[in-house]
Amino acid sequence: MMQQTTKKRTREGIVVSDRMQKTRVVAISREKKHAKYLKYHTVTTRVKAHDEQNEYKTGDRVRIEETRPLSKDKRWRIIGVIANNANKGK
Repeated sequence: MMQQTTKKRTREGIVVSDRMQKTRVVAISREKKHAKYLKYHTVTTRVKAHDEQNEYKTGDRVRIEETRPLSKDKRWRIIGVIANNANKGK
């Protein structure tokens, strides 16, 4: 039988919490158009993402990828950093 591979969803977001071990909370922002007033506003979704080495810190801009359920709330994993936190040296 032939295996079907599905393309996993990827998103970009900012790490907003690094207090849990091996888990980071990532805020994903997007612009949404209002149905009646036709103006754009920002909608933010917070998701929990797996970070095996605890290497990403608050403020880092990261790319995350959808994965199988890893825990009750964790459905994403961090696949790389786009930009590091500017306050790391302080």
